[in-house]
Amino acid sequence: MKILLTGGSGFVGRYIAGRLAEEGYTVIKASRATGVDFLSLQKAEHWLPHLSDIDVVINCVGIIAEKGKQRFDILHDMAPRALFKACELQKIKRVIQISALGAEHVSTPYQISKNHADQALKQLNLEWVILKPSLIYGEGGNSDAMFRMMALLPIIPLIDHGKQQIQPIHINDVVEATLASLSLSPAHQEIALVGPTVYTFVDWLQLIRKKNGKKRGLTVSSPYFLVKTMSHFAKYLFPMLHPDNLQMLQQGNVADVHGVRKLLGRSPIAAEEVK
Repeated sequence: MKILLTGGSGFVGRYIAGRLAEEGYTVIKASRATGVDFLSLQKAEHWLPHLSDIDVVINCVGIIAEKGKQRFDILHDMAPRALFKACELQKIKRVIQISALGAEHVSTPYQISKNHADQALKQLNLEWVILKPSLIYGEGGNSDAMFRMMALLPIIPLIDHGKQQIQPIHINDVVEATLASLSLSPAHQEIALVGPTVYTFVDWLQLIRKKNGKKRGLTVSSPYFLVKTMSHFAKYLFPMLHPDNLQMLQQGNVADVHGVRKLLGRSPIAAEEVK
């Protein structure tokens, strides 16, 4: 099977590409690192040359903050919709879309762009699977590095005492869920990819401390409205502190684990078990 993997040079894409290669699939990476720029691929005909002899397309392009010409509406919406339409024209067997948990809330530009692509894909005459991961953790992830940095500070900064709910999933489970989606029957499914445990944000950071051999850390809390105001300036130094990202954290990121458990044929990896 020959697979076109968009975003193959990113955090999630690298893991998926490696696992697909292990299983003997032929993987064609499409990313800026391989000379494929989504900014110039906003019409279906632009994608057709990239789909020759392709059996399956996996789209895992994603950015957490806009920078320069890298915009949500193009990378998450316009270019993917053009790709999906090209897949329909080319009669590609299956499209797997790596979206995001909570995209249907459409309250931030990030979520709106992801949801637009999801909805467009569902209207096309082809087999599709939409995977919606929660916070993904694992070695090499930007969010993982930032949360580790926060957790290991002498005093941990929190918003509203860190009561926000998250349900992190390990990168290996995201990868295995993607592979399982290649043969998922029936297709036409949206599946939330979440870990087995719901944490408050503060408990997640304290768990990271524990796994790094540290005692529970002291915390200091600031009200959400104050941190969001400050984030309008902080985003230029730390893109993940963009106000929209804080808003998504504040609204929570949890779902029923049943779907991913069924897809994997087992329970997702518990964070406490990861070394």
